[in-house]
Amino acid sequence: MPILGIFASSGGVKQNYIAVATGTTPKIQIYPWAAATGFGAKYANPATLPAGSIVPDVKFKPQGNAVAVVNSSTPFITAYPWSSAGFGTKYANPATLPTGAGQSVNWSPSGADIAIGHEITPFVSAYAWSNGFGSKYADPATLPIAQVGSLSWSPSGADIALGFTSSPYIHAYPWSAGFGTKYANPATLPPSGVQGLAFRPQGDVIACAAPSAPRVSAYPWTSGTGFGTKYANPATAPTGDSESVAWSPSGNDIAVAHATTPFVSAYAWSSGFGSKYANPATLPAGDGRSVDFSVAGDAIAIGHSTTPFISAYPWSAGFGTKYSNPATLPASAGSGVDFI
Repeated sequence: MPILGIFASSGGVKQNYIAVATGTTPKIQIYPWAAATGFGAKYANPATLPAGSIVPDVKFKPQGNAVAVVNSSTPFITAYPWSSAGFGTKYANPATLPTGAGQSVNWSPSGADIAIGHEITPFVSAYAWSNGFGSKYADPATLPIAQVGSLSWSPSGADIALGFTSSPYIHAYPWSAGFGTKYANPATLPPSGVQGLAFRPQGDVIACAAPSAPRVSAYPWTSGTGFGTKYANPATAPTGDSESVAWSPSGNDIAVAHATTPFVSAYAWSSGFGSKYANPATLPAGDGRSVDFSVAGDAIAIGHSTTPFISAYPWSAGFGTKYSNPATLPASAGSGVDFI
Protein backbone atom coordinates (compact mmCIF):
# COMPACT_ATOMS: atom_id res chain seq x y z
CA MET A 1 0.00 0.00 0.00
CA PRO A 2 1.44 3.38 -0.94
CA ILE A 3 2.08 5.81 1.90
CA LEU A 4 2.18 9.04 -0.09
CA GLY A 5 0.29 10.67 -2.94
CA ILE A 6 -2.73 12.37 -1.37
CA PHE A 7 -4.06 15.10 -3.63
CA ALA A 8 -5.40 18.46 -2.52
CA SER A 9 -8.67 19.60 -3.96
CA SER A 10 -9.21 23.20 -5.03
CA GLY A 11 -10.48 23.88 -1.52
CA GLY A 12 -7.29 22.55 0.02
CA VAL A 13 -8.97 19.45 1.44
CA LYS A 14 -6.96 16.26 1.21
CA GLN A 15 -8.48 13.71 -1.18
CA ASN A 16 -7.88 9.99 -1.30
CA TYR A 17 -8.75 7.40 -3.93
CA ILE A 18 -9.40 3.68 -4.23
CA ALA A 19 -8.76 1.67 -7.41
CA VAL A 20 -10.29 -1.71 -8.29
CA ALA A 21 -9.06 -4.06 -11.03
CA THR A 22 -11.55 -6.45 -12.64
CA GLY A 23 -11.78 -8.91 -15.52
CA THR A 24 -14.64 -7.12 -17.26
CA THR A 25 -14.71 -3.81 -19.15
CA PRO A 26 -13.65 -1.18 -18.15
CA LYS A 27 -11.17 -3.35 -16.16
CA ILE A 28 -10.01 -0.48 -13.94
CA GLN A 29 -12.34 1.66 -11.86
CA ILE A 30 -11.32 4.46 -9.51
CA TYR A 31 -13.41 6.25 -6.89
CA PRO A 32 -12.76 9.17 -4.56
CA TRP A 33 -12.52 7.93 -0.99
CA ALA A 34 -13.35 9.64 2.32
CA ALA A 35 -13.26 7.88 5.68
CA ALA A 36 -16.46 9.63 6.78
CA THR A 37 -18.53 8.66 3.76
CA GLY A 38 -16.74 5.92 1.85
CA PHE A 39 -16.96 5.67 -1.95
CA GLY A 40 -17.56 8.72 -4.07
CA ALA A 41 -18.82 8.81 -7.67
CA LYS A 42 -16.73 6.69 -10.04
CA TYR A 43 -14.35 8.56 -12.31
CA ALA A 44 -14.86 8.37 -16.07
CA ASN A 45 -13.11 5.41 -17.66
CA PRO A 46 -9.76 5.96 -19.34
CA ALA A 47 -10.00 6.80 -23.05
CA THR A 48 -7.84 3.77 -23.88
CA LEU A 49 -8.88 0.74 -21.83
CA PRO A 50 -6.49 -1.99 -20.75
CA ALA A 51 -6.22 -4.86 -23.24
CA GLY A 52 -7.33 -8.43 -22.70
CA SER A 53 -10.03 -10.16 -20.73
CA ILE A 54 -8.28 -10.24 -17.33
CA VAL A 55 -6.74 -7.47 -15.24
CA PRO A 56 -5.35 -9.14 -12.10
CA ASP A 57 -3.69 -6.21 -10.30
CA VAL A 58 -3.64 -2.43 -9.98
CA LYS A 59 -1.24 -0.08 -8.19
CA PHE A 60 -1.00 3.66 -7.80
CA LYS A 61 2.47 5.16 -8.06
CA PRO A 62 3.44 6.11 -4.48
CA GLN A 63 3.55 9.79 -5.42
CA GLY A 64 -0.05 9.49 -6.64
CA ASN A 65 0.50 10.85 -10.15
CA ALA A 66 0.17 7.58 -12.10
CA VAL A 67 -1.68 4.28 -11.92
CA ALA A 68 -0.79 0.96 -13.58
CA VAL A 69 -2.57 -2.32 -14.27
CA VAL A 70 -1.36 -5.62 -15.66
CA ASN A 71 -3.49 -7.33 -18.28
CA SER A 72 -3.82 -10.65 -20.08
CA SER A 73 -3.11 -9.47 -23.65
CA THR A 74 -0.24 -7.54 -25.18
CA PRO A 75 1.16 -5.07 -24.10
CA PHE A 76 0.52 -6.84 -20.74
CA ILE A 77 1.06 -3.61 -18.78
CA THR A 78 -0.92 -0.36 -19.06
CA ALA A 79 -0.19 2.87 -17.22
CA TYR A 80 -1.93 6.25 -17.06
CA PRO A 81 -1.26 9.65 -15.54
CA TRP A 82 -3.56 10.22 -12.57
CA SER A 83 -4.78 13.42 -10.95
CA SER A 84 -7.85 14.73 -9.19
CA ALA A 85 -9.29 15.21 -12.70
CA GLY A 86 -9.03 11.47 -13.35
CA PHE A 87 -7.18 9.45 -15.97
CA GLY A 88 -4.81 11.12 -18.38
CA THR A 89 -3.74 9.84 -21.79
CA LYS A 90 -2.24 6.35 -21.61
CA TYR A 91 1.54 6.28 -21.45
CA ALA A 92 3.38 4.73 -24.38
CA ASN A 93 4.06 1.03 -23.95
CA PRO A 94 7.52 -0.03 -22.83
CA ALA A 95 9.93 -0.55 -25.73
CA THR A 96 10.58 -4.10 -24.53
CA LEU A 97 7.30 -5.67 -23.47
CA PRO A 98 6.84 -8.31 -20.79
CA THR A 99 6.85 -11.77 -22.40
CA GLY A 100 3.47 -13.01 -21.17
CA ALA A 101 0.18 -12.23 -19.51
CA GLY A 102 0.61 -9.88 -16.56
CA GLN A 103 -0.11 -11.24 -13.08
CA SER A 104 1.14 -8.54 -10.69
CA VAL A 105 2.52 -5.01 -10.68
CA ASN A 106 4.22 -2.71 -8.19
CA TRP A 107 6.24 0.49 -8.02
CA SER A 108 9.39 1.14 -6.03
CA PRO A 109 8.78 3.52 -3.08
CA SER A 110 10.65 6.32 -4.89
CA GLY A 111 8.47 5.85 -7.97
CA ALA A 112 11.65 5.55 -10.08
CA ASP A 113 11.00 1.92 -11.03
CA ILE A 114 8.07 -0.33 -11.92
CA ALA A 115 8.04 -4.14 -11.99
CA ILE A 116 5.61 -6.57 -13.60
CA GLY A 117 5.18 -10.24 -12.71
CA HIS A 118 4.00 -12.29 -15.66
CA GLU A 119 3.65 -15.64 -17.37
CA ILE A 120 6.57 -16.93 -19.51
CA THR A 121 10.25 -16.67 -18.60
CA PRO A 122 11.89 -14.48 -17.28
CA PHE A 123 8.59 -14.15 -15.32
CA VAL A 124 9.48 -10.65 -14.11
CA SER A 125 10.21 -7.45 -16.05
CA ALA A 126 11.33 -4.24 -14.40
CA TYR A 127 11.72 -0.79 -15.93
CA ALA A 128 13.04 2.60 -15.00
CA TRP A 129 10.26 5.19 -14.77
CA SER A 130 10.41 8.90 -15.48
CA ASN A 131 7.05 10.19 -16.66
CA GLY A 132 6.74 6.97 -18.64
CA PHE A 133 8.48 3.66 -19.15
CA GLY A 134 12.24 3.82 -19.48
CA SER A 135 14.69 1.08 -20.33
CA LYS A 136 14.09 -2.46 -19.13
CA TYR A 137 16.48 -3.56 -16.41
CA ALA A 138 18.56 -6.71 -16.89
CA ASP A 139 16.78 -9.86 -15.75
CA PRO A 140 17.82 -11.25 -12.37
CA ALA A 141 20.77 -13.65 -12.63
CA THR A 142 18.69 -16.25 -10.76
CA LEU A 143 15.26 -16.18 -12.34
CA PRO A 144 11.98 -17.08 -10.69
CA ILE A 145 11.02 -20.56 -11.90
CA ALA A 146 7.33 -19.92 -12.59
CA GLN A 147 4.88 -17.09 -13.21
CA VAL A 148 5.19 -14.28 -10.67
CA GLY A 149 1.79 -13.68 -9.11
CA SER A 150 2.92 -11.15 -6.51
CA LEU A 151 5.80 -8.77 -5.93
CA SER A 152 6.72 -6.17 -3.35
CA TRP A 153 9.51 -3.70 -2.69
CA SER A 154 10.70 -3.14 0.86
CA PRO A 155 9.72 0.28 2.28
CA SER A 156 13.28 1.57 1.85
CA GLY A 157 13.38 0.36 -1.77
CA ALA A 158 16.56 -1.59 -1.03
CA ASP A 159 15.02 -5.03 -1.66
CA ILE A 160 12.40 -6.63 -3.89
CA ALA A 161 10.56 -9.92 -3.32
CA LEU A 162 8.72 -12.08 -5.86
CA GLY A 163 6.11 -14.76 -5.17
CA PHE A 164 5.53 -17.53 -7.71
CA THR A 165 3.85 -20.89 -8.21
CA SER A 166 6.68 -23.47 -7.92
CA SER A 167 9.05 -24.30 -5.05
CA PRO A 168 10.76 -22.41 -3.41
CA TYR A 169 7.76 -20.09 -4.07
CA ILE A 170 9.59 -16.89 -3.14
CA HIS A 171 12.76 -15.10 -4.23
CA ALA A 172 14.15 -11.88 -2.80
CA TYR A 173 16.90 -9.68 -4.21
CA PRO A 174 18.73 -6.51 -3.24
CA TRP A 175 17.62 -3.65 -5.49
CA SER A 176 19.71 -0.74 -6.67
CA ALA A 177 18.52 0.33 -10.12
CA GLY A 178 18.32 -3.36 -10.94
CA PHE A 179 18.34 -6.82 -9.40
CA GLY A 180 21.23 -7.87 -7.20
CA THR A 181 22.32 -11.37 -6.19
CA LYS A 182 19.39 -13.39 -4.87
CA TYR A 183 19.14 -13.79 -1.11
CA ALA A 184 19.21 -17.33 0.31
CA ASN A 185 15.78 -18.96 0.44
CA PRO A 186 14.04 -18.97 3.81
CA ALA A 187 14.88 -22.05 5.90
CA THR A 188 11.17 -22.87 6.10
CA LEU A 189 9.61 -22.31 2.70
CA PRO A 190 6.07 -21.06 2.16
CA PRO A 191 3.73 -24.06 1.89
CA SER A 192 2.71 -23.49 -1.75
CA GLY A 193 2.58 -20.88 -4.49
CA VAL A 194 2.81 -17.36 -3.06
CA GLN A 195 -0.12 -15.28 -4.34
CA GLY A 196 0.31 -12.24 -2.10
CA LEU A 197 3.40 -10.51 -0.67
CA ALA A 198 3.81 -7.48 1.58
CA PHE A 199 6.63 -5.98 3.64
CA ARG A 200 5.61 -4.52 6.97
CA PRO A 201 5.81 -0.70 6.82
CA GLN A 202 8.72 -0.80 9.26
CA GLY A 203 10.61 -3.05 6.81
CA ASP A 204 11.36 -5.70 9.42
CA VAL A 205 8.89 -8.42 8.34
CA ILE A 206 7.75 -9.93 5.06
CA ALA A 207 4.42 -11.77 4.87
CA CYS A 208 3.12 -14.05 2.14
CA ALA A 209 -0.27 -15.53 1.31
CA ALA A 210 -0.59 -19.02 -0.20
CA PRO A 211 -3.30 -21.60 -0.91
CA SER A 212 -2.04 -24.29 1.48
CA ALA A 213 -2.11 -24.32 5.29
CA PRO A 214 -1.22 -22.22 7.22
CA ARG A 215 -2.15 -19.94 4.26
CA VAL A 216 -0.24 -16.99 5.66
CA SER A 217 3.45 -17.03 6.63
CA ALA A 218 5.68 -14.27 7.96
CA TYR A 219 9.44 -13.96 8.31
CA PRO A 220 11.71 -11.42 9.96
CA TRP A 221 13.50 -9.40 7.30
CA THR A 222 16.86 -7.63 7.41
CA SER A 223 18.14 -5.82 4.34
CA GLY A 224 21.54 -7.19 3.40
CA THR A 225 20.87 -10.44 5.28
CA GLY A 226 17.47 -11.59 4.11
CA PHE A 227 14.98 -13.97 5.70
CA GLY A 228 14.99 -14.83 9.38
CA THR A 229 13.33 -17.79 11.11
CA LYS A 230 9.64 -18.02 10.23
CA TYR A 231 7.23 -16.69 12.83
CA ALA A 232 4.79 -19.10 14.45
CA ASN A 233 1.58 -19.54 12.47
CA PRO A 234 -1.51 -17.66 13.60
CA ALA A 235 -3.54 -19.62 16.15
CA THR A 236 -6.58 -19.31 13.87
CA ALA A 237 -5.55 -19.72 10.25
CA PRO A 238 -7.47 -18.32 7.28
CA THR A 239 -10.16 -20.79 6.24
CA GLY A 240 -9.37 -21.08 2.52
CA ASP A 241 -6.85 -20.39 -0.24
CA SER A 242 -5.20 -17.05 0.51
CA GLU A 243 -4.90 -14.60 -2.38
CA SER A 244 -3.64 -11.34 -0.89
CA VAL A 245 -2.07 -9.91 2.26
CA ALA A 246 -1.78 -6.33 3.54
CA TRP A 247 -0.42 -4.49 6.59
CA SER A 248 -2.00 -1.52 8.28
CA PRO A 249 0.16 1.63 8.00
CA SER A 250 1.07 1.33 11.70
CA GLY A 251 2.27 -2.24 11.19
CA ASN A 252 0.11 -3.30 14.13
CA ASP A 253 -2.39 -5.27 12.04
CA ILE A 254 -2.23 -7.70 9.13
CA ALA A 255 -5.13 -8.82 6.91
CA VAL A 256 -5.53 -11.72 4.47
CA ALA A 257 -8.11 -12.07 1.68
CA HIS A 258 -9.01 -15.71 1.07
CA ALA A 259 -11.51 -18.22 -0.25
CA THR A 260 -14.16 -19.69 2.05
CA THR A 261 -16.22 -17.71 4.54
CA PRO A 262 -15.50 -15.26 6.23
CA PHE A 263 -13.37 -14.39 3.12
CA VAL A 264 -11.11 -12.05 5.11
CA SER A 265 -9.09 -12.69 8.26
CA ALA A 266 -7.25 -9.99 10.20
CA TYR A 267 -4.83 -10.26 13.11
CA ALA A 268 -3.10 -8.04 15.58
CA TRP A 269 0.68 -8.03 15.14
CA SER A 270 3.35 -7.58 17.79
CA SER A 271 6.52 -9.58 17.19
CA GLY A 272 4.31 -12.22 15.61
CA PHE A 273 0.67 -13.00 14.93
CA GLY A 274 -1.66 -12.02 17.72
CA SER A 275 -5.33 -12.80 18.15
CA LYS A 276 -7.62 -12.88 15.16
CA TYR A 277 -10.03 -9.97 15.05
CA ALA A 278 -13.75 -10.71 15.03
CA ASN A 279 -15.16 -11.15 11.55
CA PRO A 280 -16.97 -8.18 10.02
CA ALA A 281 -20.68 -8.17 10.87
CA THR A 282 -21.47 -8.01 7.16
CA LEU A 283 -19.10 -10.36 5.37
CA PRO A 284 -17.72 -9.85 1.87
CA ALA A 285 -20.07 -11.57 -0.56
CA GLY A 286 -17.63 -14.10 -2.01
CA ASP A 287 -14.07 -15.39 -2.13
CA GLY A 288 -11.57 -12.69 -1.15
CA ARG A 289 -9.22 -11.82 -4.00
CA SER A 290 -7.46 -8.66 -2.78
CA VAL A 291 -7.14 -6.52 0.33
CA ASP A 292 -5.69 -3.13 1.25
CA PHE A 293 -5.75 -0.62 4.10
CA SER A 294 -6.36 3.06 3.50
CA VAL A 295 -3.44 5.48 3.69
CA ALA A 296 -4.57 6.71 7.11
CA GLY A 297 -5.20 3.17 8.34
CA ASP A 298 -8.81 3.98 9.19
CA ALA A 299 -10.44 1.77 6.56
CA ILE A 300 -9.93 -1.61 4.91
CA ALA A 301 -11.24 -2.83 1.54
CA ILE A 302 -11.62 -6.36 0.19
CA GLY A 303 -12.09 -7.21 -3.48
CA HIS A 304 -14.12 -10.40 -3.87
CA SER A 305 -15.71 -12.77 -6.36
CA THR A 306 -19.42 -11.97 -5.97
CA THR A 307 -21.38 -8.74 -6.38
CA PRO A 308 -20.90 -6.03 -5.14
CA PHE A 309 -17.28 -7.18 -5.83
CA ILE A 310 -15.80 -4.70 -3.32
CA SER A 311 -16.55 -4.31 0.40
CA ALA A 312 -15.03 -1.64 2.63
CA TYR A 313 -15.16 -1.13 6.40
CA PRO A 314 -13.95 1.41 8.92
CA TRP A 315 -10.90 0.05 10.74
CA SER A 316 -9.89 0.68 14.34
CA ALA A 317 -8.26 -2.45 15.75
CA GLY A 318 -11.08 -4.36 14.06
CA PHE A 319 -13.84 -4.08 11.49
CA GLY A 320 -16.52 -1.42 11.79
CA THR A 321 -19.91 -1.29 10.07
CA LYS A 322 -19.59 -1.86 6.33
CA TYR A 323 -19.64 1.23 4.14
CA SER A 324 -22.38 1.56 1.54
CA ASN A 325 -21.52 0.01 -1.80
CA PRO A 326 -20.31 2.37 -4.52
CA ALA A 327 -23.16 3.72 -6.67
CA THR A 328 -21.42 2.28 -9.73
CA LEU A 329 -20.19 -1.19 -8.82
CA PRO A 330 -17.03 -2.75 -10.15
CA ALA A 331 -17.80 -4.67 -13.32
CA SER A 332 -16.77 -8.08 -11.96
CA ALA A 333 -14.62 -9.71 -9.26
CA GLY A 334 -12.27 -7.28 -7.53
CA SER A 335 -9.00 -9.01 -8.42
CA GLY A 336 -6.94 -6.05 -7.26
CA VAL A 337 -7.60 -3.15 -4.88
CA ASP A 338 -5.33 -0.24 -3.96
CA PHE A 339 -5.79 2.89 -1.86
CA ILE A 340 -3.82 6.09 -2.24
